[in-house]
Amino acid sequence: MIDWYVFTPWSALTGGALIGLAASLLALANGRVAGISGIVGGLLQRGETGWRLAFVGGLLAAPWLYRSVSALPPMQFDAGWGTLVAAGLLVGFGTRLGSGCTSGHGVCGLSRRSPRSLAATLTFMGAGFATVFVMRHLIGA
Repeated sequence: MIDWYVFTPWSALTGGALIGLAASLLALANGRVAGISGIVGGLLQRGETGWRLAFVGGLLAAPWLYRSVSALPPMQFDAGWGTLVAAGLLVGFGTRLGSGCTSGHGVCGLSRRSPRSLAATLTFMGAGFATVFVMRHLIGA
């Protein structure tokens, strides 16, 4: 059953197109993959910080730009701070272990037909599905 109240195909399509456009422009202009973990991680090293700061600045400015044309959806967290911190640390560990994040592998790698990115994306998604199933149906959190 589709919840038509929250079904937003046009904003999702627009957002996906903008992500694809940004990833394409970064690849064409800089020859870089738009993997967020790599871009943010590169800020901690010397060199090439200008485009990285601009990219991260655009990510951080996006909600305010969106808010100027539409109301932001309400934010709701179904977990406590401890769970959110643990989840963030596990995601960070996973991006190091997988040599990239969902944006680098899922958006950029799949569009380049990378077998490694396909394996990584299937692993990310499978782990996410399994985690939601365990947390919602087995543990009941």
